[in-house]
Amino acid sequence: MRSCLTPQGAAERSLPLIPATKKKKLKRKLSFPVSLCDRIVEMYRHVFGLQQVARRSISSSARREMKNRVPEKQKLFQEDNGLPVHLKGGPADALLYRATMTLTVFGTGYVLYELWNAAYPKKN
Repeated sequence: MRSCLTPQGAAERSLPLIPATKKKKLKRKLSFPVSLCDRIVEMYRHVFGLQQVARRSISSSARREMKNRVPEKQKLFQEDNGLPVHLKGGPADALLYRATMTLTVFGTGYVLYELWNAAYPKKN
């Protein structure tokens, strides 16, 4: 049985060489059959190849042309209609605000309930 840590195996697979002192310690732990070492190395080659393909396809993909809506949003948020800024976005902002406040109130209540139970445990 050959090890993945032998200098010959490292040169064949372009893996970094491990110093002889560390190699003796690791040889018992990491002595795999050659076929397993080859499978592991091949698996990593495939993973790195897929990463490169994914990077290329994402970075070189055609971008959609989008209309610049920043001036419209600036007018919407700067008009003086008496609403706070966190609600000027419309019904979606109001819904998010109400959901956040509801979760905050229930969360605070639950924390106080758990603190009460921790301070005054039930007697068995």
